[in-house]
Amino acid sequence: MATIEQTAADPADFRVHVVAESIRLFSENGYDATTVDDVAAAAGTSRRTLFRHFGSKEDLIFADHESLLDQVSQRLDSAGDEDPWWAVCEGAELVFAHFAANSDLAARRYAVVSQTPALADRERVTASRYQRLFERFLQQRLPGVPRVQTVSFAAAVTGAHNHLLRRMSRGDAAATAAALNEELSRLRCALAG
Repeated sequence: MATIEQTAADPADFRVHVVAESIRLFSENGYDATTVDDVAAAAGTSRRTLFRHFGSKEDLIFADHESLLDQVSQRLDSAGDEDPWWAVCEGAELVFAHFAANSDLAARRYAVVSQTPALADRERVTASRYQRLFERFLQQRLPGVPRVQTVSFAAAVTGAHNHLLRRMSRGDAAATAAALNEELSRLRCALAG
């Protein structure tokens, strides 16, 4: 029998497969009750390969955030002469779109994270990384704007995104990309001036 490592032509496909299998096991058996060996067996790979690709058991849950942070950073870097306030909003929409496209996985991940205090803490740290990315971008692009305004905007965008993402993950049909866009437009008008 070929393992996923032998059959996956794209390393990204391997990562997606392992993340999906780990979240499936964590949601079915509980995060603490599921071992790395269980995940490796379900994913058709070895424990050693998991640690080489992910680093830790926690990293299995949040693996896509590293890629998303890079994508958001690239989006902001490519903003050119665009409105920097709206570029930040589009960065948040990019993240939301990723999870909306994988809503079943997002729902299972949400259930696991919300039941595991250490993972909930890690999720807050991850959210703060997006917020700091937005803050730095706005401060670089808008040096004359008071810092409190750029920090407030970045926090509001991140908060609105996370609130709607959690609602979507709990199955709220009203928590959509369009709802996020509408809220971000309101924030843009209210906070960016």
